[in-house]
Amino acid sequence: MVTVQDVERAQLRIRDSIYVSPCVRSQTLSQLTGTSLFLKLDNLQMTGAFKERGALNKLMLLSETERARGVIAASAGNHAQAVAYHATRLGIHSTIVMPLTTPLVKVSQTKSHGADVVLHGANYDEAYEEARRRCDEGELTFVHAFDDDGVIAGQGTLGLEMMQQNPMFDAIVVPIGGGGLIGGVACAVKETNPRIRVVGVQTARLPSMKRAVEAGKPVVIEAATTIADGIAVRRAGERTLPLVQKYVDEIVTVDEEEIASAILLLLEREKTIAEGAGAAALAAMMHHKTDLAGRRVAVLVCGGNIDVTLLSRIIERGLKKDGRLVRLRVHLPDHPGALVRLATVIAAHKANIVQTSHDRAHFGVSLSDTVIDIQMETRGPEHVAEMCGALREAGYEYEEVT
Repeated sequence: MVTVQDVERAQLRIRDSIYVSPCVRSQTLSQLTGTSLFLKLDNLQMTGAFKERGALNKLMLLSETERARGVIAASAGNHAQAVAYHATRLGIHSTIVMPLTTPLVKVSQTKSHGADVVLHGANYDEAYEEARRRCDEGELTFVHAFDDDGVIAGQGTLGLEMMQQNPMFDAIVVPIGGGGLIGGVACAVKETNPRIRVVGVQTARLPSMKRAVEAGKPVVIEAATTIADGIAVRRAGERTLPLVQKYVDEIVTVDEEEIASAILLLLEREKTIAEGAGAAALAAMMHHKTDLAGRRVAVLVCGGNIDVTLLSRIIERGLKKDGRLVRLRVHLPDHPGALVRLATVIAAHKANIVQTSHDRAHFGVSLSDTVIDIQMETRGPEHVAEMCGALREAGYEYEEVT
């Protein structure tokens, strides 16, 4: 099992090549959560995520023979870029096996860091099997994304770094996928200061570590899709589970809407971009999944590599959840001026129409009526309620469209 001494040695080993990311207090988020909340912004690393720490430490532990043969990894995201970037920087040849479904932008970024990219398999599991086969065939060193002592120790440097930046934290909230990050961080934190509470956060769709703790061993859970793809792991690690069992105080889960809301909040209020996995810890705090009221809390924002089209959808989804984007289906008489009158009612209450869809043939309306779908920007739920009241007073029938 990884020890705090392993993490300390890893920090000495990688410190000249890893950015010491800021750990800053957010007044806005502190007020919203009822805590004194600090954000550890490891999304600012060169490749956009904490994965560099573990990958670099593993690479620097290789013998000269292992370096000469090269390394291989399986990943569709942050781990791929981390291994590729630091392997190239150290003069080590790297091969990354990625699923065929990997977005082109991630493939291009990994190639740009100097790796040979092999596209294989319909999912991560198939890519992983191919990487293992090539590893054995070519006598390469496999760099696991989380279930490796060198990788775990490297990720744990985040914990030491936070302790050095602010030793007075009462709690640290960490996203969990396979457990490499929280295993290393929890070990470093608890061995430095046992009173600090460590809370892990998983997506409710893939709570593999939570299930492993309940079962007392890693279990394979059913596949599912999630916007937190960076922590979408079906089976917790063999080497990470004992660390979680020993050091982590609590594991909570967050759903898709809660993660989307946290991404939007970080973007809008803190001016920082987080991917789904990177925002999971804040989502748990925003939705009070654990009782840390009044305490000094560090929240890991561990990655910021998010596809811009997905970000656009998440923003829209978050606005809908917050009541700032609403779509109403309004019935109105089919005669000249009817649409103008409806728009006048909406404008009087300062809602902004962003999209309309006018339909006479569907929705089961009579021949003398029509239906219009209107999407509007509003200030929030109270504003929506005010505007809906005005529509009722004006004699309109409507329904909200989800």
